[in-house]
Amino acid sequence: MPGPYDLSQDQLAGLLDGEPAYRVRQVWDGLYRRALPVTELTDLPRALRDRLAADPALQPALTAAAYSVADGAQTVKWGWRLGDGAVIETVLMHYPDRSTVCVSTQAGCAMACSFCATGQAGFSRQLTTGEIVEQVVAAIAEARPRRVANVVFMGMGEPMANYGPMWGAVERLHQDLGFSARHITVSTVGLVPGIRRLAKESLPVNLAVSLHAANDGLRNELVPINRRWPLAALIAACHEYRAMKGRRLSFEWALIDGVNDRPSDADELASLVRPLGAHVNLIPLNPTPGYRVRGTPHAAVRAFRDLLVAEGVNATVRRNRGTDIDAACGQLAGSVILQPLSRPRVPN
Repeated sequence: MPGPYDLSQDQLAGLLDGEPAYRVRQVWDGLYRRALPVTELTDLPRALRDRLAADPALQPALTAAAYSVADGAQTVKWGWRLGDGAVIETVLMHYPDRSTVCVSTQAGCAMACSFCATGQAGFSRQLTTGEIVEQVVAAIAEARPRRVANVVFMGMGEPMANYGPMWGAVERLHQDLGFSARHITVSTVGLVPGIRRLAKESLPVNLAVSLHAANDGLRNELVPINRRWPLAALIAACHEYRAMKGRRLSFEWALIDGVNDRPSDADELASLVRPLGAHVNLIPLNPTPGYRVRGTPHAAVRAFRDLLVAEGVNATVRRNRGTDIDAACGQLAGSVILQPLSRPRVPN
């Protein structure tokens, strides 16, 4: 359902009809630069604050139904209930030099990747631009006095399958929340039209491709969308993106024991990504209820990385964060909504 972050400045001005123009700027600045609810905009007169707080268009789109922490409070996960009852999740990760928020673009996902909890849950609906932006605003408020420096579109859903609202959120993050385009990453499992469309956009955001297999037979099993856009089409689109944007791509590879962690898999992967000069993020598969195959053991993960490096590929192992609260890659499914609300947080 639409919320305050779905409003344009003109629409906000309409809500403030009769107020001087500088009031619109104050409210806009409060919502975005200061990430505050209208009830806390103390530079507004009390009567105006009360009026805005009662306006349905300015009610938060997200209601916190669950809040979990892990990794010594360095990882935070919210379960949000939307106005129509749909559920999404957002993850905030603190690092020594930065904080990163991972946002959802859909409630559920239709891509049906076998090892991903969101894909196992199925698709519910698209998110609006405001529902995506509001997740970032919540993370900004939570992180203070730390600064959220990076936004990754890697939560629930396939960003390219909700392209318009997703890109609208990117523009709001850049223009109104002050994020550098180079600190925004859009992930995809391989929707080729979306990659080509992204290459034509004016903002040079980062592109991450969830690959997981480097031959069509295995990828068809792990990532069913590969049947529609097989590897040849996907890699061709990645070359086009690299040529048009001049940005290094990254490929995500969830290592599954005995499935895609063999030396032959490393050879195939290196052959695909080396001509692109791409970076490979290796992620030991995180456990999900619907996929019982285990992740590659840590020693074998390092060995796989070493094989890639020996073949001239820039590869690193991503540290798992939030596994014990189902906040790690591939674990977001809305199940947190069933847990007790331990610490209510709302982004309004």
